[in-house]
Amino acid sequence: MASSECGPREQRKTKEVTMRNEGNFFEDFTIGQVFQHPLGRTIYDADNAWFTLMTMNTNELHFNSDFASRTEHGRELVNSGLTVAMVLGISVSDISQNAVANLGWDEIRLVAPVFVGDTLYGESVITDLRASKSHPHAGIVSCFTRGINQHGTEVLSYRRSAMVYRREEGSAARRFPSTATPIDRRAQTDADS
Repeated sequence: MASSECGPREQRKTKEVTMRNEGNFFEDFTIGQVFQHPLGRTIYDADNAWFTLMTMNTNELHFNSDFASRTEHGRELVNSGLTVAMVLGISVSDISQNAVANLGWDEIRLVAPVFVGDTLYGESVITDLRASKSHPHAGIVSCFTRGINQHGTEVLSYRRSAMVYRREEGSAARRFPSTATPIDRRAQTDADS
């Protein structure tokens, strides 16, 4: 479609910049707030084998399919360290994308086995909020998180605390590098060539 044939919406030009999701800051949380984290993640054979061997876990249940086939599970079991790490990662966009630091995990419970090919999802509820005494630019966010598989079966749960930036300080730390030529002008230069 030539520019002269564009409708009013297509011809409209704007300098508006769309920023990526910056995550939540301390002020964004409320006690009782529930997050169903937006991404699920399927665990592949390579994920399990690499994580297990990289962390020097010598339990063959995680990397020897012949051995695992003769156990009560009948197949390789996903390394529980990977399961915890995966659910933690799934929760970052909502809970700790703006964290100064993770402060701890408590009451980790592994309640159902996870197998290669399972897809994990996570959800969290905010259980406590308090200002940080030692870091006035941040607050402490506590939550209860659980991981569930594609069948809706809870596979793990834990309690977690993270120190999260307040908006002003956290936003100040983020910047997108500036360039000599804005992208809209650069795109137009290429189009004119």
